[in-house]
Amino acid sequence: MPPAPADAGPSKWPLAPAKTGLAWLGRVLLIIAVPLTILLLASALAIAMVRVGGDLRLGIDPFTSSAARPRLPLSEVAGRAVAMDALRQVLMALLVVALAVLASGGAWRRRLGLARPLEARTPMRRLWLLLPLWPLIHIAWVTTTAAALHMNFGNGVRLSPFLSPVMLGLWFAFVVVLAPIAEELLLRGETFARASAFLGPAGTIVATALLFCLAHVSLDPGAKGALARPLTLLPLALTLGWLRWRTGRLWPCILLHGWSNFCLVAYQLGPGLLR
Repeated sequence: MPPAPADAGPSKWPLAPAKTGLAWLGRVLLIIAVPLTILLLASALAIAMVRVGGDLRLGIDPFTSSAARPRLPLSEVAGRAVAMDALRQVLMALLVVALAVLASGGAWRRRLGLARPLEARTPMRRLWLLLPLWPLIHIAWVTTTAAALHMNFGNGVRLSPFLSPVMLGLWFAFVVVLAPIAEELLLRGETFARASAFLGPAGTIVATALLFCLAHVSLDPGAKGALARPLTLLPLALTLGWLRWRTGRLWPCILLHGWSNFCLVAYQLGPGLLR
């Protein structure tokens, strides 16, 4: 038998764990970088499109310096804010679908959980048992957490009086329809697919839940309790991940997310609207 090569033997084994560890770390960084990049890109595009479109509609040169720009009416400012939020969700959804097509080709629907899974999963009809109970569970958690953090929740919440009926309708669509669709496509769709390839069910559910909560951290340095909202959303985030895993579909996540938003908005705004 010929002698072993000089570079063979136990000395090569330590390299394998190092490569595996680096590959694992790279995948973790990727599941953080992908949704962050999509969110930032969609936000930048939405801001630019709404500003340019709004300026052209009002006869303002979009490239006018800030000092020379005319003061916008409060109704225009409020309307642009809503339009940017809504457009950002649409752009996010389109970017996620485009990325899924690039990654999986014709199987992009299955990748995002929009097609029937190959393996039998829990029937979606069981979701109907959760829907009636969820508002009680979620609102109880949110109010208790807010009280523990000494935050004001559900008292004195008002919509901007400068929003037109059209913008009010768009804001409602943003909260109940557009945001649930876009956020679920991004997190329980594309990010879930990437994370489940190496983290397993529990790790994927937790990872997507943490990303969901971090995405809702307030970036306003003057905001009180910037971490309060992410904490109040943790049960919802974990439940959405569990639904995605148990059913293998994204539709239950979108439905529960939209229903949760609707109930929370109704709870916060209902007393004010009845006065």
